[in-house]
This record gives sequence, structure tokens and C-alpha cells, in this order.
Amino acid sequence: MNRTALRLSVALAAALLSTAARAATATNTFAVTAQVAAKCSVTTSDIAFGSYDPTAGVDLDAQGSLTVTCTKGTSFTVGLDNGTSGISGTRQMSGAGDVLGYELYSDSTRTAVWTNAAMPASQGAAGKAGNLLFVYARIPAGQYPTAGSYSDTVTVTVNY
Repeated sequence: MNRTALRLSVALAAALLSTAARAATATNTFAVTAQVAAKCSVTTSDIAFGSYDPTAGVDLDAQGSLTVTCTKGTSFTVGLDNGTSGISGTRQMSGAGDVLGYELYSDSTRTAVWTNAAMPASQGAAGKAGNLLFVYARIPAGQYPTAGSYSDTVTVTVNY
């Protein structure tokens, strides 16, 4: 190697070493935080009985559903009120100047009336997919209302 190249190599090495010796680092940390609120939402589907025949002497059954979606780990209960046409303890559809009684149940055998007291059968731990709950409905036989269209509006309450 010639002298000039050697001097350049030594000078370059010295410069690199002195830069490395002067380089330093400092570190610190910071926190990243968030709050996840306990929340629930509910979507519903309507219940359409179709045609009720008072002369048939048989109950008319139908069903609807609701989906409750809550923050993961949030327990909830679901209650159904008596509707806007009902009176205390009785659900009724109104129309044609008359009323047509019906009931809502939390079970397919239609034995557990679903009230606003949040039936234990309607409890669940929610998650991303939501909880599909069926609402079983019945118009009992033996009613003789005026012919026409009948309706009611029921409010769903999710307690969490």
C-alpha cells in the first residue's frame, strides 16, 4: 500500500472512531391508554301474525327476533313492555275500533311470558357477534274482534 492510501485509511478510521465515541442515545417511554365503555345496542325484527280467523278456534302463533350486541364481557338482561295498546299486565293490538289480545314469550313452548322485568332466560354475555334472541308470540283462540287491521308497538329494554 502506498503511504497516501495508508494515511487516508488511518485518518478515515480515526474519524469514524471519534464519531462513534461521540454518538450516544437517550431513551424514555410513554403510555398509550384507552377506556372501553360497557355498551349495548339492540336491533329488532317485526312480528307479523298474518290473518287471524276467530271462527277457527285455534291459537295463531308467530315469532320475531332481536339481536343484542354488547361490549365483550358485559352481562345484560332484556325486557319487553306491554306495548302502546295494552293495559297493565295485558298485551293488545288495537285497530278497527276494537282490540285483539296477544302475548309474547321467551320460550318456543309459549309458557314463559316475556315481561319488562327482564326474564332470566334473556340473560347473556355479549361479544362481537351479538346474541340472537327469539320472541315467540301468540294470539289466543276465542277472541271475536271487528274485522280490520290491528297493530301494537312494543319497547325493548336492554339493561346492562
